[in-house]
Amino acid sequence: MINEKIERLIDANLNRLREALRLLEDVQRYIFDNKELSYRFKNLRHKLTPLFDTSRLKYRDIEGDVAKDSTNSELKRNSLKDIIDANFSRALESSRVLEETFKLTNPKHSQIAKELRYELYGLHKKALEGLE
Repeated sequence: MINEKIERLIDANLNRLREALRLLEDVQRYIFDNKELSYRFKNLRHKLTPLFDTSRLKYRDIEGDVAKDSTNSELKRNSLKDIIDANFSRALESSRVLEETFKLTNPKHSQIAKELRYELYGLHKKALEGLE
């Protein structure tokens, strides 16, 4: 039972991380026309590919998710910077969750999540240059 819950946790955080990376990639691509950063985010997304396993789909329980409703802060953004910051937070938090939980199932995947997290720390600073 606990292994199924861990797989559910991994599935949710992989999706959350991939979604945040896509948003960050698209902001760089379509708003800033920044080819370099756009491709860096795209490459990070593609680094996630070996971590996905469609067998985890059977553990999804969207209807039973006890915290699927958005908080007030999630429903409001005042600027593009707010959107960027929120998605960096989402990506960093998810990569940390993955790093820790993959230690239980696949230490190689844990290392990928850790490397991705550290790359995101540097990208966050770079992505905000010129916005403040």
